[in-house]
Amino acid sequence: MSTANEHAGQAALSICEALLLALNDRGLLPEHETMGVLRNAAATRENAIGTELETERHRAVASLINAIFVGGDWVRRS
Repeated sequence: MSTANEHAGQAALSICEALLLALNDRGLLPEHETMGVLRNAAATRENAIGTELETERHRAVASLINAIFVGGDWVRRS
């Protein structure tokens, strides 16, 4: 993956994380639904089909999402 793509991916992840946190902080999306968003995103990638390379990339993305979900570090608990 090129450096530009890596930076774009990191930016997208940061933006999505900030949006999920803002929705949760303002009570617009409860924590359990926020976690559901992460579960659904991971499941979509885990079940994606394609070439061997595409499938490998999807699995890597799912693994990253699951690490965020399991780690729970991104959630600001009150």
